[in-house]
Amino acid sequence: MPAIALIAVLLAACTHATWNLVAKRAADSRYFVWLYSIGSLLVWSPAVAWVLWTTRPNFGALQWVAVGATGILHLAYSLGLQAGYRAADLSVVYPVARGSGPLLSFIGAAILLGERPGPLAILGLALVVLGIVLVAGLARKLPRGSARGFRWGLITGSCVAAYTLNDGWAVKVLAISPILLDYAGNSFRALVLTRWAIRDRPRLAAEIREYARPALVVSVLGPLGYILVLFAMKVAPVSHVAPARELATLLGTYLGARMLNEPASGARLAGALCIVGGVVSLALSSG
Repeated sequence: MPAIALIAVLLAACTHATWNLVAKRAADSRYFVWLYSIGSLLVWSPAVAWVLWTTRPNFGALQWVAVGATGILHLAYSLGLQAGYRAADLSVVYPVARGSGPLLSFIGAAILLGERPGPLAILGLALVVLGIVLVAGLARKLPRGSARGFRWGLITGSCVAAYTLNDGWAVKVLAISPILLDYAGNSFRALVLTRWAIRDRPRLAAEIREYARPALVVSVLGPLGYILVLFAMKVAPVSHVAPARELATLLGTYLGARMLNEPASGARLAGALCIVGGVVSLALSSG
């Protein structure tokens, strides 16, 4: 993986773990996804206008298919993630969502995009997945609430895998700007959820007052992190970028223990070390 791609992925991991901590704290909000979707449109409109002005993109049928798919998949991802955070701890939902995604996207990239990862990349993926299992505590029986969170994490991870493949195709093959692609996903999500949100105006108004600040944080960091990932996909194989993103799991688990007083253990430390080893293997691999 090129150094610039690795740097982009590491920065994306930091932003991703941070905004997920904020989203977990806002798990009781019914309209938090709508709030940060609207916020993203407002915050990133100048950047989108600049891209449109300087590049003058010409979309054909395939580009619109990719844009439509990213909108649907990111909507499902966002709603599934918040449902998981309402059901269980950050340190359960987040590792499962982040861990199941790269496994599926790794397989999909090899089958659908023709990528052929070498042995070192496969070792890196195995270490990342093992680390996720240890960090999430999947080797032991989960309590009922955690089991629900685990299921939502798997659903979310499936969405991660699907939009990783779609968006990797969009930026690598169709040459869609990462900024435009992310903005399109936010636009679709905001459009779909607006009708639902305005039906409950008293609660929506109350949640705007209570959650405006955390929503603004996610509005900035969410698109920023994913734009960095899409940039990395332009210059590195998707099957390397997707698992390397999972360094965010280490950060998310740390933030869950430190900021939310969620349990930490030796198994989670061992899992974190596996994740780091996997990321290093992916960074050093070629092919």
